[in-house]
Amino acid sequence: MGEVGRSSEGPRTALVVGAGVVGLSTAWFLQERGVAVTVVDRAGPAAGASWGNAGWLAPGLALPLNEPGVLRFGLRSLFDRAAPLHVPASPDPRLWRFLLRFAAHCNWRAWERVAQANLALNAECLEAFDTLIAGGVRAATPQAPVTAVFESAGHAAGLLAELARLRDIGQELSYRGLTEGELREWLPQASERTGTGVRVDGQRYVDPGEFVAALADSVRERGGVIRSGFDVVDIRPHRHAATVRSASAGTLSAQVVVLATGAWLNKLTRRFGVRVPVRAGRGYSFTVATDEPVPGPVYLPEARVACTPYQGGLRVAGTMEFRGPDAALDPARIDAIVASARPFLTGVRWEERRDEWVGPRPVTHDSLPVIGATAAPGVYVAGGHGMWGLTQGPVTGRLLAEQITAGKQPEALREFDPLR
Repeated sequence: MGEVGRSSEGPRTALVVGAGVVGLSTAWFLQERGVAVTVVDRAGPAAGASWGNAGWLAPGLALPLNEPGVLRFGLRSLFDRAAPLHVPASPDPRLWRFLLRFAAHCNWRAWERVAQANLALNAECLEAFDTLIAGGVRAATPQAPVTAVFESAGHAAGLLAELARLRDIGQELSYRGLTEGELREWLPQASERTGTGVRVDGQRYVDPGEFVAALADSVRERGGVIRSGFDVVDIRPHRHAATVRSASAGTLSAQVVVLATGAWLNKLTRRFGVRVPVRAGRGYSFTVATDEPVPGPVYLPEARVACTPYQGGLRVAGTMEFRGPDAALDPARIDAIVASARPFLTGVRWEERRDEWVGPRPVTHDSLPVIGATAAPGVYVAGGHGMWGLTQGPVTGRLLAEQITAGKQPEALREFDPLR
């Protein structure tokens, strides 16, 4: 696989394509192993899904996307522009093939396979953040429970059952139900419509744009080079190196190349034996002011919305929209998030929105990311984490750096083999 042709002492130079959290984490951990790195991106650090996401570092809620209820919910709401899951009418046969393959994995057997595969990533993801911060990444990762809010105990039963299933397969998880009184005491923003909650302890959150910028700064401070405006159009593997060509900024070479381009992965990886389809499941977010500080992340499962304390207000993120990664923001999707979240929260100034954003989360048909060596010597890939790219990005980078330098696939990456 990707180790063919490398010298026995491992690579000395690496070129990472993609300056999001996954690409920069891989670069940072390669530097830890003595590799000189260059990171290139068509825009710059955190220009894609790494900037506008909810900012959760929540392994306890890194639930597989292929939960069977998603299929039932999706079929009911497929063409509803106001629904959390939306697929615009499109003649794109590749999209429909992807959705059919995704639907085939929406069963409990496939869910358990994904959950078991994620155990190693979820167990080590917060430690990987601590390693980055101890190594010079200047960013805060406050600890706080994630509070899921529901109308009634009946509505909360689905999440409680899924968390119990996750704990049963081996994930360390601390959670409990909240009565109406406990919910109001912890979360003053819970509206009169809410009647119960579920609190998942031991989680964290972060300002994602700030964190990725700090990670980029650390890569530079450790001798790495980050080049923006480098839109990669071709990669040529050779026996002991690979050459990457930009549309307008020339070429670069290194002993290994890592492709971490998120929702654009398939553009560059098909010719290297990667057949796992990656589509853009676009998420939207915006920031609003609140009358009182919000004590921690808030999850609205019935609205499919995640909320996080952010720059003195609240970042609100939601929806899953299957459109092209570069399509323009659809204001109707922002309105839909507001309409679905408003009934659950008070003291939120919904009309004072700023930072309206859309970004493409990379989703695979089987809900497993692709991490590891391709069929081409010296070419690796990392991406497809769906909604959990920020949570799992640093640990992904650490494990992939280990594989690249040691020449052996870590057991934790076996299920994520790009050539599966």
